[in-house]
Amino acid sequence: MKTNLKIAAAVLAVSAMALAGCSSSSSSDSSSEAASSAAPSEAASSAAPSEAASSEPAAVALKACEVTDVGGVDDKGFNQKAFKGVTDAAEQLGVEAAVLESQAETDYATNIQSFIDQGCNIVVTVGFLLGDATMEAANANPDVPFTIVDYAYGENEDGTPQITNNNVLGQVFNTDEAAFLAGYLAAGMSKTGIVGTFGGINIPPVTIFMDGFYYGVQQYNTDNGTDVKVLGWDPAKQKGLFTENFESLDDGRAFAQNLVDEGADIVMPVAGPVGLGSAALASELGTDKLMIIGVDSDQYESDTANASVYLTSVLKNMDVTTFNAIKSVVDGTFEGGVTVGTLENEGVGLAPYHDFDAAVPAELKAQIETIKAGIIDGSVSVKG
Repeated sequence: MKTNLKIAAAVLAVSAMALAGCSSSSSSDSSSEAASSAAPSEAASSAAPSEAASSEPAAVALKACEVTDVGGVDDKGFNQKAFKGVTDAAEQLGVEAAVLESQAETDYATNIQSFIDQGCNIVVTVGFLLGDATMEAANANPDVPFTIVDYAYGENEDGTPQITNNNVLGQVFNTDEAAFLAGYLAAGMSKTGIVGTFGGINIPPVTIFMDGFYYGVQQYNTDNGTDVKVLGWDPAKQKGLFTENFESLDDGRAFAQNLVDEGADIVMPVAGPVGLGSAALASELGTDKLMIIGVDSDQYESDTANASVYLTSVLKNMDVTTFNAIKSVVDGTFEGGVTVGTLENEGVGLAPYHDFDAAVPAELKAQIETIKAGIIDGSVSVKG
């Protein structure tokens, strides 16, 4: 049964003001501003009690708080894009926005608890690796709404629900649908007949991109009688190339160089900021030697220093799903469960070709649109 969580704004606002000084030292400026903004209201109330008692109570903004993965809020990827959903809510709905950046996995539970102590009205956690910490915090705080990017909760081995109070909205994305299109595009644009991919860590939100990419290349081969090869990932064995981190630009450069050395001229890194190192290498080598397919956000727009190397990007629109989760708290309609981003509902997609638009043949563009329509109507499978 789904449970509606309606927020008692006045009670939580008092809690937020009383605990405003409890934020972690890793908090960004937006969190610090939120804490300091509570002080004038508290002082005004105590200085003129009779006036406060006779006037209408002031509207209190709800507070939306994001805890990032170790990539940080400026990762030009999924942490940053999720936070765009938070800041969009601040601009459009009048909520307060706050963020705590995790420097290590040991920060996850601490940062979540810090936001609970501050009285946040919804806590946004970003990334599969925050799954356990989010579950523990949500079960310990049944009246606090949570939403987590790249995680969906199910049942324990004994059949009991992992989330005991249904106060968590999981955001998951069928990124293999959009990555399938990217693989099809890469196969059609490769001059060497070899493309590659690598990941940050071998976890489902990463490998789903790589699955889709691989099978998209195979679909192109089937449709066009070609034999484009994919380096870096074997979906049958679920084994491939992984940097084992989401931070090192040096690793991004090294892994992309290794793939280039093996003949790949298009590479899709699925590793957050690590991929920026791959893009920097492509800028040095030139796009006749290496083109990059970005992930999560449109890297042409976010990685402006290397914009010209991005053939396209596989979009995961967690800004929209995060905004919608916050809006439901504001509206008093928040429900736990799962929301799924697909090509059909535009939760995932393929970015424009930007500087490569004229280079992508019209026939290939038309094929990709046909494949997209087939994925949406179910006539094309992205599972191989």
